[in-house]
Amino acid sequence: MGKCIDEINCGMFGSAVFSDAVMQERLPKPVYKKLKKTIKEGLPLDPDIAEVVACVMKDWAVEMGATHFTHWFQPLTGVTAEKHDSFLSPTGDGKAIMEFSGKELIKGEPDASSFPSGGLRATFEARGYTAWDCTSPAFVKDKTLYIPTAFCSYTGEALDLKTPLLRSMEALSKQALRILRLFGDTTTKRVVTTLGPEQEYFLVDKEKFMQRKDLIYTGRTLFGAKPPKGQELEDHYFGIIKEKISRFMHDLDAELWKLGVSAKTKHNEVAPAQHELAPVFATTNIATDHNQLTMEIMKKVADRHGLACLLHEKPFAGVNGSGKHNNWSISTDDGRNLLDPGTTPSENAQFLIFLVAVIKAVDDYADLLRFSVATAGNDHRLGANEAPPAIMSIFLGDELTNVIEEIETGVVKNNGTSRTLEIGVSTLPVLPKDNTDRNRTSPFAFTGNKFEFRSVGSSQSIATPNFIINTIVAETLSQIADRLEKAQDFKAEVNAVVKEIIKNHKRIIFNGNNYSEEWVAEAERRGLPNLKTTVDAIPVLIAEKNIKVLEKHGVLNRAEVLSRYEICLENYVKTIRIEALTMIEMASRQILPASLAYVGKVADTVASLKAAGADSSFAKEELDELVSLTSSLKAAIDKLSAKLEEVDAHEGDSLEHARAYKDVIIPLMNELRAFADKLETMVDASLWPIPTYGDLLFSVI
Repeated sequence: MGKCIDEINCGMFGSAVFSDAVMQERLPKPVYKKLKKTIKEGLPLDPDIAEVVACVMKDWAVEMGATHFTHWFQPLTGVTAEKHDSFLSPTGDGKAIMEFSGKELIKGEPDASSFPSGGLRATFEARGYTAWDCTSPAFVKDKTLYIPTAFCSYTGEALDLKTPLLRSMEALSKQALRILRLFGDTTTKRVVTTLGPEQEYFLVDKEKFMQRKDLIYTGRTLFGAKPPKGQELEDHYFGIIKEKISRFMHDLDAELWKLGVSAKTKHNEVAPAQHELAPVFATTNIATDHNQLTMEIMKKVADRHGLACLLHEKPFAGVNGSGKHNNWSISTDDGRNLLDPGTTPSENAQFLIFLVAVIKAVDDYADLLRFSVATAGNDHRLGANEAPPAIMSIFLGDELTNVIEEIETGVVKNNGTSRTLEIGVSTLPVLPKDNTDRNRTSPFAFTGNKFEFRSVGSSQSIATPNFIINTIVAETLSQIADRLEKAQDFKAEVNAVVKEIIKNHKRIIFNGNNYSEEWVAEAERRGLPNLKTTVDAIPVLIAEKNIKVLEKHGVLNRAEVLSRYEICLENYVKTIRIEALTMIEMASRQILPASLAYVGKVADTVASLKAAGADSSFAKEELDELVSLTSSLKAAIDKLSAKLEEVDAHEGDSLEHARAYKDVIIPLMNELRAFADKLETMVDASLWPIPTYGDLLFSVI
């Protein structure tokens, strides 16, 4: 057992969480056992125990300083939502008591009309429900008891990100248990997916942040010339952490640890002012809740330190953007990792079944996986020689790739002889945990006993990527189980299934440089989809095969899928529209006036030189270029403004509207930026109205 170096920090971990230890200490034993059984086995919650749990939870929360409670949920905005109610209950005699009922614990009724619903709910159909997710622990924050919940409409449709995630976890557990039973496992009661999301982020000076309307409104810089120094020296990655940043990280750890978020690793990332935090693995729904908390608390702690935390995928052009490396695995309820190759024949065979199930899932549903990370922000990052491309592929590493090639062909590469490799008789090589190199260019890389989905954007909720992964793997496990359950010769059928999947789906495996143009051409030859932008990716959600797989496993019904399709398109349009309007405002009210002021100064200089009989040609050249760029800037502002009105006046259907923003508005935004960024390099620094990239990236010392 390791000894805690800092007893204070160790003691604070989970101190604000209604944890298993708290429940075991405070709940009556029969109630505790029932609740634990519900959580561990995914059983329906017994309403009879809710009243007892609510009373104990309220007393604990009040002792922690809480005066209110809130059902904390994750609507389709991508951020969390909360409505606070006090425990206070007047008694009628001028006094009050603190009350909290089982009904209030289990169910809340927030107004659902103002959240995105994609047509599922009309504005006048306001009722919505939140339902306690007892598998994710409650916690106290800011004198409020936070109760993690799912959010649905009055008629039962999911209006949030957590509900499909929980459904997908149930679906995968059901299908994985079928496989385990076939391999003789009679004791496992539940299979869970586990997750360790690495969060990248930028920290900049808060005062300078507040001078940039683009950062305030959109989270990214819409203007900015490249500074003399960027990340080319590679001196920031894993470099010495600056004192001010270190203080922020220390306080962030403390805040997260109190809430049971197991923040483990912190370091400088590649780009200047960029950093990363990585937690210990947790079950997928808890990891999702914790990541939402992490993003929220990062911003709050940064503010206390005079910093601003930027979570956008691409806050700065010309340097690396930020992702959220989604480390995903599958485990039994007793902690056995089903993606661990193992050392015995039976373990090898079982591992290979789960491995090929993932391979087949990624190949069959590459389009759906790409959709899961499709956002306007992530479009700036994917495929930009800093993040995986939009083409989905799997990295296995040479050793494991050799194994599956030997299984498919029967050719053992170490001696060149040919023999039949029978899975479950011949063992795999003993593969250490880190049996592969790390391919930073791969979107979906096997890293020893887990898959790292590197395409996830830094600002997005990880719920969507993970309910998609869970669902598609559940589907392939279901197909495999259907075959194996009917097999006359189980071992022979396992061999056949593994070989067949490898043969039919090996096109998705690529161990090389995903950034290269050669891979783009090779992927096209292999028939892999290349959905380059969010607008290209969103329509695949409503492809019939994708609706069917989500419906089959009870993750989303057709109406819920269609609503998310509409919401994604609407969100894309709104995001780009806000960016375009912000550009117009900044260019019109800040950059253009600054340029005109400098034009006036240079014109005065030209006139003065002429009056003195001095050579004014160099100043005249400068003036002519400034006038030309300023004129072009004004024309670009007017053109973008006019096109925005035109596009919005003829919205058409949602997809066509989004395509117009992608194909018409974004190129005009890029054109406007090019003129502004060029002017930044010429206008007197004292006149330039906004902090530059150099100011933002290198101001924290």
